[in-house]
Amino acid sequence: MSTNTKSVTRLSSRSLHQLGVACGLGAGAWLGAAEAPTKLVTMGFSPFVISVGMVAGVFVARWTVPTLLKGTGYVLLDLKEKAHLIVWAVLAGMLWAVANTLTVFAIRNVGLSIAFPLWNTNSLVGLFWGWLLFNELRGSGAGQWAKVLGGAAAIVVGACLLAYATSHQSAVAQHSAAMGILAALGAGVLWGTMYIPYKKAYISGMNPLSFVTVFTFGELGTAFALAAVFHGGFEPLLAELTRARPALFWLFLGGFCWVLGDIFQQYAAKYIGIGRGVPLSNTNQLWGLAWGALVFGEMAALGPTGRVLVIAGSLVMIGGAVAISLAEAPESEQTSWRKAMDRECGRYGLDRQRVAAILQGDDPLAREMTTGRRWWELLIVAAAVGIFLWLASAAELQPISVNLPWMALLSVASLVFLVLCGALLWKRTGFS
Repeated sequence: MSTNTKSVTRLSSRSLHQLGVACGLGAGAWLGAAEAPTKLVTMGFSPFVISVGMVAGVFVARWTVPTLLKGTGYVLLDLKEKAHLIVWAVLAGMLWAVANTLTVFAIRNVGLSIAFPLWNTNSLVGLFWGWLLFNELRGSGAGQWAKVLGGAAAIVVGACLLAYATSHQSAVAQHSAAMGILAALGAGVLWGTMYIPYKKAYISGMNPLSFVTVFTFGELGTAFALAAVFHGGFEPLLAELTRARPALFWLFLGGFCWVLGDIFQQYAAKYIGIGRGVPLSNTNQLWGLAWGALVFGEMAALGPTGRVLVIAGSLVMIGGAVAISLAEAPESEQTSWRKAMDRECGRYGLDRQRVAAILQGDDPLAREMTTGRRWWELLIVAAAVGIFLWLASAAELQPISVNLPWMALLSVASLVFLVLCGALLWKRTGFS
C-alpha cells in the first residue's frame, strides 16, 4: 500500500470515528428525551400499557423515517440481499420490547434520574459481546485497553453509587427500590445483548434503516403479547388502552423520539463498534438526569447525601463513557474487525469488497438504484401524520408537575443535535 493510500485510509477512518462519536452524542440526546413520557406510570397507568403506547409510536417511526430518508425500494432491496438477517432483526426487537417494559417498572419504583444510569450498564454487556464475538479491541494497544476497561470500571462504580442513593430516597419503600434496581439492571442486560444482532447486521453490510424496519415487528409483537398476558387477555388490554387514550399521544411521541435516538445509536455502533458506540450513546443518562431533576423535580425528594450520590455517580459514569469513546480503533484493531467481517461474508456467501465499501460509508446499492420514489411512500407518511393528529385530538394535559422553561430548553437542545448530527451523517455517508 502506498503512502498516499495509507494517508487516505487514515483520514477516512478518522472521519468515520468522528461521525460515530457525533451519532453517539445525538443518540444520547434523543434517547434521554424519549423516556420523559414514561413518567405517566406515576399516574396509575400500567407499565405494560405505557410500553405498548411507546412501542406503537416506535412502530410508526421505524417505517416512516426510513421511507423519508431512503425510500421503500431501497429498503426492500437491502433486505432481499441480506435476507438471513431478518430473523436477527426480529430477535433484537423482541429483546428491546422486554427491556423497555422493565425500564417502565424501574422508573415507577426509583424514578427517571436513578433508573437511567442503572440500565446504562448495557454498555458493559455490549463491550463484552463486542470483544468476544466481533473482535473489538483485538489488536489494540495498552492505551486503548486502559481507556475502554477503565471506562467500563467507572461505569460499574457509578452504577453502584446510584443504586446506593436510592436508600436515601424517603418517598420510595426499600422493597420497591430494590425491585426498581433489579428491573433497571435487567433492562441493561437485555439491551446489551440486543447489540449482538446489531453488529452482526452491520458487518454484513445491512443499512441501519433497513434493520430497524424489520426490528419493529419483533418489538411490537412482543410488547402486545406481554401486555395481553399480564392484563388477562386482549379485551382487558384494550379497555386499559381506552382508559389511557388521553395520555397515548405523549407515549406515542416518546416512542417516535426513541427511534430518532436509536437510529443515531445504530450508526454509532456500525462505524465505531458496540464497545465504543454504546457507552457514548449512554450520555443519555445526562439527559435523563436533566429531564428527571430539572423538568419533573425528582431530586426534591432526596436528601443532601442522596443528591450528592446521584450527581457523583452520574459524573463517574459519564467519565467512563468518555474514556471509552476516546479510544479510537488503531489499524491493528481494524484488521481484526475485518476478520470478523470476512467470517460473516464466508458464512453467508456475501461479496467481501461490497461489504467492505459499505462499512466505509460507501453504499453500492444506493448507486445501483434505478427506480425513484414510489407513490405509496406518500401514503405511509400521510398515515403517520394522520395517527399523530388523531391521538393529539384526544390528548389531555396530565396532572404531572413540570418546569416548562426547562422543558422548552431541553427540547430545543435535542432538535439542535438532530439537525447537526443528521447533516453530518448525510454529508459523509448519505445515510448508508
